[in-house]
Amino acid sequence: MSDPNASLLPDLALSLQRASLGVEDTLQRLCAAAVTDLYGASVDAASIPIQRTGKEFEGQYTVVVFPLVRLAKQKPEAVAEALGHALMNRWPEIAGFNAVKGFLNLEMGAGHWAQFLAAAVRDPGYGKGSPSGEKIVLEYCGPNTNKPLHLGHTRNMLLGWSVAELLDFAGHEVHKVNIYNDRGIAICKSMAAYEASGENATPDSAGVKGDHFVGSFYVAYNRLATEQAKAFLAEGMDKREAEKQTPIHRRAQEMLLAWEAGNADVRALWQKMNGWVYEGFNETFRAMGVDFEKDYLESETYLEGKEIVLEGVKRGIFQQHEDGSVRADLSAEGLDEKLLLRSDGSSMYITQDLGTAEQRYTDYAMDRSYYVVGSEQDYHFKVLKALLQQLGRPYADGITHLSYGMVDLPTGKMKSREGTTVDADNLVADMIQTARSKTEELGKIEGLEQNEKQTLFRTLGLGALKYFILRVDPRKRILFNPEESIELVGNTGPFVQYTYARIQSILRKALKEDGIAGAPGAVFSPPANASADAASWDPAEIQQCATLARFPATVQEAASNHSPAEMANYAYEVAKTFNQFYDQVSVLKAENDQARTRRLAISSLTASVIQKALGLLGIGVPERM
Repeated sequence: MSDPNASLLPDLALSLQRASLGVEDTLQRLCAAAVTDLYGASVDAASIPIQRTGKEFEGQYTVVVFPLVRLAKQKPEAVAEALGHALMNRWPEIAGFNAVKGFLNLEMGAGHWAQFLAAAVRDPGYGKGSPSGEKIVLEYCGPNTNKPLHLGHTRNMLLGWSVAELLDFAGHEVHKVNIYNDRGIAICKSMAAYEASGENATPDSAGVKGDHFVGSFYVAYNRLATEQAKAFLAEGMDKREAEKQTPIHRRAQEMLLAWEAGNADVRALWQKMNGWVYEGFNETFRAMGVDFEKDYLESETYLEGKEIVLEGVKRGIFQQHEDGSVRADLSAEGLDEKLLLRSDGSSMYITQDLGTAEQRYTDYAMDRSYYVVGSEQDYHFKVLKALLQQLGRPYADGITHLSYGMVDLPTGKMKSREGTTVDADNLVADMIQTARSKTEELGKIEGLEQNEKQTLFRTLGLGALKYFILRVDPRKRILFNPEESIELVGNTGPFVQYTYARIQSILRKALKEDGIAGAPGAVFSPPANASADAASWDPAEIQQCATLARFPATVQEAASNHSPAEMANYAYEVAKTFNQFYDQVSVLKAENDQARTRRLAISSLTASVIQKALGLLGIGVPERM
């Protein structure tokens, strides 16, 4: 059985396709065709595992043949050997192979890398996936409106934004949304403290950013409650019960009930204080470089959630108890009974999420809903998904909780009530200042204008922060270390940024030598007959091209695994291998014009991949450093 496309001649159009798809996809298709020819069997190309070849073996790509053994009815070694010969016949760019048990290691020849380089460097969309047709709504941040954003929110924001960008770049339609938890007892505590001690001050009159201003009253509430509870503690009452008896706590409870009842004065204070918080949040979002397509408010979704719960009661899905409360039996799903409405008819946190999910489906008709929320809410989202599945909602199966670990500090756990959080605004300011100190210490910014210096400090400071947080698997806890994050050596954002700036310096020198006026990022293309000088390629050039060729596959893997860490660590590898490449071969003083042009093309493509990879993490790149 023959394949009319078996030869897969390396013309430019096909090379461009390979550059955008990635070599792994091409190998999968070739393997599937070869299996059909060799064994008369059909196999799904996507099911054939293609891996990066281990450092102890020769080659760049490894085909795992174990899944094909059953079809071939031969030993793994025999299947790998036969498949290796078939692939070499089908794709002449494969220079050789070696079979180790059930692993087929493939070594691509310099001619292949020449074709890859010629195609990829001319493709402005290199690495971007084709449209999948899948629509995704991704929620991240989700703060309460009673305190400023802190270090924990920072990890949430950076993860959520980056996952959304990865999914979008991989080819999905992504809508980034936020939910404000803008009602409830925590918000009323800040309101009660402001009423008791605010003296009609405003953020402007106090000279304090809006969210910090309101957050100070959340801390003040705790201080007032502690002071007022002393008399009750002296009577032998336990701490929790004593706080409930304090005047400030009773006032917060009164405000909560008044808000539910639509009291005009309480609602006016609530809107005013929340407005201050939103202004402050938006300033932080801009500083962090994160954005949302739409904001949802708990105060606008909880009523719809209550209607959904009552609908479930009418349909016999949820149970209303004698005291008036509504509960759901989730034992069949391996979960507990869940309270959905209290006996007084007031809603629960889960009620709001039911209403929000319904509103989002009305707005977007999404295929999947992603919630970027800390790991302490794992159970909550299992319950949410189970409830919506019981209700038969079409979007229920697509609910996915993107859980992440907490951020720890050397000084211990953050506590908002005690005011011991690391505010996101202060964190950004401190990182920019640290970047400034480190850069000035190195003394490499002579000749830069003051505004260029400030831009550089911000780019490095934010890059260090984002990279340090995003390079770690989202599910793991982080011990945040600002000093380590800003280092110019090792797996850090500034190291990768420095590599980009180094390449831009090389390209500027090349332009100057060639007498060409143009932007430093101008594309350097290899000659049209790129394969003609394949014999002169240095192993360092092949290694760098092999690393760059993994960019499309890394995009898809990082998006599929919802892991910016995979993209961050790939960016580091690209930077590290480039520095090895630059140390081993001469670029500007290459032995001939062809080698110079080729190496400039490799450098240019490296810079482009670094810029795209860091861009997917929300990190900018400096032209000079």
